[in-house]
Order: sequence, then C-alpha cells, then structure tokens
Amino acid sequence: MQSDTREGSEIETLAFQLERELMNSYGSPLLTGEKLAEAMGYRSIHSLRKHMSQKNFPVKLFTIKGRRGRFALVKDIACWLATQRLQHQYEPEEKPIEQ
Repeated sequence: MQSDTREGSEIETLAFQLERELMNSYGSPLLTGEKLAEAMGYRSIHSLRKHMSQKNFPVKLFTIKGRRGRFALVKDIACWLATQRLQHQYEPEEKPIEQ
C-alpha cells in the first residue's frame, strides 16, 4: 500500500512539472491537431487521428460548441505522460561487456 502511495505522489509531482512545461511550450490549457499529436509523441497528425477514433484513446477528448475538432486538456496529457513514464519504464537487460 505504501508503494502505491509513493508512486501516486511521484506521478502527481511529475504530472505537475510536465503540465507547466506543456503550458510554457504551447501557451494554452487545451490542445488539438498537430500540437496535440506532438505533445503526445505521435509521429504525425494522421497517426493521432487514427488513434483518436479508437475507444481506448488514453486521454479524454471533448468538443467545443462552434469549433471544429476534438480537444484535450494539457493537464490530462501531463497525467498520462507521467503515468507512462513511471509505470512502464524500460530497463534493459544487463549483459557482461566482452573484452
């Protein structure tokens, strides 16, 4: 249980830092289109659009009356990125260095 609490705190701290960085980079609390694709690490807007149409898209999307497209909050993107970073860390296998 204590491990879950510590991990949750780490996620919150990292998410807060990422949110500030995203706000500084994009200057808006919501993103759409190419900025959303870039912030989430998609290679292209086409790849983002393909994944947005799936039910398991990792960030909540919403529409705004009178505006085209789907939007995501920087806060939600930051939380998702922090979770990915802390829960899915890549740890390469150690192999002896041959000399």
